[in-house]
This record gives sequence, C-alpha cells and structure tokens, in this order.
Amino acid sequence: MVRDLREVIREEMVHRDKIMEILRDGPRTVPEIAGAMGYPPHEVMFWVMGMRKYGFVAESGEPTGEGYFRYQAVTKEG
Repeated sequence: MVRDLREVIREEMVHRDKIMEILRDGPRTVPEIAGAMGYPPHEVMFWVMGMRKYGFVAESGEPTGEGYFRYQAVTKEG
C-alpha cells in the first residue's frame, strides 16, 4: 500500500526523535534507519531529508558502494 505523500511528510516531526535515537549509535544510511524503524525506505527518505534541511542531521563521509550517504545527528548548542 502506498500512502499519500502529504501524509508521509506530515509525520516527520512524529518520527524525528526515533530517528535521532537510532543515530545515537553512529551514522546510518536511510535503508538502515528504515530497517530499524520498520518503515519503507522511501518514506524515511522524506523524513531524513526534512531533518537535513533543518539541520538535525548531516552527511557523514562519502556514499556507500550502493550510493547511499550515512547520516549523523547534529547536536545543536545553546
């Protein structure tokens, strides 16, 4: 079942804490995050990209052999 894109995007804030918790153990790719959460990678990609846009996560190093970047949590000071 494919969910409406607007519904998926609206859920970013709901899942932000869970993604940050997963990244506490170190950088992960979107498929790795999706596997840990139990959600499809295409949905997790929207959430991670939103978090990247607003400075919650950042790429860590070069892409993997499959072409995925690993993302790490960005700590906000202050």
